[in-house]
Amino acid sequence: MTRLRSASRGWKRLIEFLFPPETDKWLAVLRIGLGLQVVVFTLFLRSDWHYLFAGTGKGLVSRELGEAITSFDSPLIPKLGWLVALGGHAGISEETVLTVAWACLLCMGCCLLLGLFCRPAAIIAWFLHLCAAESGGLLAYGADNFMTTGLFYLMLSPLPDRYALDHRLVKIKRKDPQLLGFWRRVLQVHLCFVYFIGGLAKCLGDGWWNGSNLWRSLIRPAFNVISPDILVRFKYALPVLGISICLLEVGYVFFIWMKKTRFVWLVCILVMHIAIGLMMGMYLFALVMIVLNLAAFGVGSRVPFLRHRERVPAVFPEKQLSP
Repeated sequence: MTRLRSASRGWKRLIEFLFPPETDKWLAVLRIGLGLQVVVFTLFLRSDWHYLFAGTGKGLVSRELGEAITSFDSPLIPKLGWLVALGGHAGISEETVLTVAWACLLCMGCCLLLGLFCRPAAIIAWFLHLCAAESGGLLAYGADNFMTTGLFYLMLSPLPDRYALDHRLVKIKRKDPQLLGFWRRVLQVHLCFVYFIGGLAKCLGDGWWNGSNLWRSLIRPAFNVISPDILVRFKYALPVLGISICLLEVGYVFFIWMKKTRFVWLVCILVMHIAIGLMMGMYLFALVMIVLNLAAFGVGSRVPFLRHRERVPAVFPEKQLSP
């Protein structure tokens, strides 16, 4: 009997953890932030889109080469080559297909920003970005992976949120607060795994403890925004910064859940990504990580040691909702 009661309590706690009641404010932040991310991504590549994704002999790196490497993981991963082949059957040139794909991705980003046709826009944006990321696999980096992940969660989430134009134009039934809480919890747990594993990998070597990895990252071509002369002057700060990054990422999985430390840890993580964007020119990576963190833990976070009036959201009056 005692074991049954303890098992029942454990199951109840698990359900409460996985399905906490939430408002849709975090979803609005995720939608608007990823919409901005998609728009900035497409505008950044507007002059190089064809150069990056053209076929053999026309682009910087052959699209076929990148897609062949991707096929080793799975031949079912969507690629721009699928769209080019489909257009070829319809008598449409490769250049036209690539132009239409770029324009559609930009349009979907704008729709997400406005909250117009949210679900179709999220699905199409996820598909087109995944195609571009996989076709340019040799040139893709962390920003593309997190952008695809964010769009994947967005298209599965209970769209639209109350701030979207869809919600104002069409009478939509209120979303289940537990369902909103579940998808936010999935995003939160995913980020915890990302930071903990990344921080643990950094801690296993000595490069981040003595600052050498940070030095190599900052002087590497394409990321060497800061002059090496300035880095030499502050070389003694590199080990401190490297250790701080390791502790921030490993501690994320613990301190981001505590109410008293959540705000401080979140601010430190945001500052870290802002610094990465400014010091290494990785603006897209910084933006998508800021958006994901704000949606996962930023909405509803409170500044510690300050008094807050308890307010119950009007949409879900039954109980106070918190991340």
